[in-house]
Parts: sequence; C-alpha cells; structure tokens
Amino acid sequence: MDLFARSWSALRAAVADLSDEDFARTSGCTGWLVRDLVCHLVIDAQDVLITLATPAAGEPTRDALTYWEISDTPPAGDDPLDALTVRLAAAYEEPRLLKFHLDDVGSAAGRAAELADPSLRVGTRDEVLTVGDYLSTYVMEWTLHHLDLIAHLPDAAAPPAEGLARSREMLERIAGSAFPASFSDRDALLVGTGRRAPTDKEQAELGELSSKLPLYLG
Repeated sequence: MDLFARSWSALRAAVADLSDEDFARTSGCTGWLVRDLVCHLVIDAQDVLITLATPAAGEPTRDALTYWEISDTPPAGDDPLDALTVRLAAAYEEPRLLKFHLDDVGSAAGRAAELADPSLRVGTRDEVLTVGDYLSTYVMEWTLHHLDLIAHLPDAAAPPAEGLARSREMLERIAGSAFPASFSDRDALLVGTGRRAPTDKEQAELGELSSKLPLYLG
C-alpha cells in the first residue's frame, strides 16, 4: 500500500513539473504524446476509484501477477480506447487543465487507496482480486508509465528506486526467470516490456530469457 502511494505521488509530481511544451512531446507509449499519456493516467485514477468502490464476493480469481494479460503483439496505438484517449486529451486544449484534472482525481484515488482494507475483495475486468493485489498491480502500472512519461525528457525525475525494484521483481516472476544482474531495474523493465530493443551485449546476456521477451502487458 505504501509503495502504491509513493509511486503514484512521484508520477503525479513529475506531471506537475512538466512545461506546456513537454505535453506536445512524444511519450514512450506507441502513438501517444505526453498529453495523451497524462489523459490515460486520469482514466487510470478513475479506474482505481471505481474498483475500490466495487466490492466482490467469492474467492479471488487473479492476483498481482496473473492480473496482467500477456500478449506477444506490440501495441500499435490504433485500439479504439487508445484513439478515444487521444481525442479526450486534445479536448483539454490547455495543459494546465489536464494537470488540474489529474491532480484532482489522482489525489482522490490516492486517498481511497490509503483508506482501503488490503484484505477486502474487489471486482474489475470481470475478475476478483484482493485490494492489496489490485494496488500492487498499479505499482507496476505507475512505474512503467512514469518511464513512458520521461522517455524523451532527460531532465525529468525518475520513478522511485523501490518502485523500479518491485516492478522488476514482478516482471521476473511473470517471465519465470530473472534478468541478468548487469541489467539495471530500469533497463530490465524497458527491455522486458518491449519499450526498447536490447543491445547486442544485452541480448547475449539474456540467454534463454530472450526467447520469452518482450512481454507486452495489458
């Protein structure tokens, strides 16, 4: 729960520090500008609020690792929901309005997460998870999107080190194998999720793990 809060706070702070010009830059998400990614974060925050207010009965059907749908096809940026996000982002017109909405809804999502009982069960995507597992998935979500946000902003603040480490651990468990120790947590996440291609040296170091990568998480 604490790591969720730190990861989310750091990501929102990074958005708050963006200049207006930064919103028109390319993000690390295929087909999206930074403004589109920030709009997606607003939708994510809404999802957190909705899910935490959606109690579920029965045993959990997913956990923090099995929550993810794994695809071997990279996102093309032409999914209908992705296209809607782009249109919504453009409708804000001024970056300050998008910043305000993220801060408003994002703060509420953060408070709801702090107040939630991690042992309770909630429903999302027709699945049942404990609150603790659900919020753990968002540590990965926030961390990866933080990397997407700063992909072409070299002076922007990076995600918290503990969020990077936890996300790497989760990705390794999903892959069923550890990344080489020579990989930083950031590089393990970027290469492991297909956000960048491995160098020749990294490819050799990955060994058998390279056949399982990249993992496109949805």
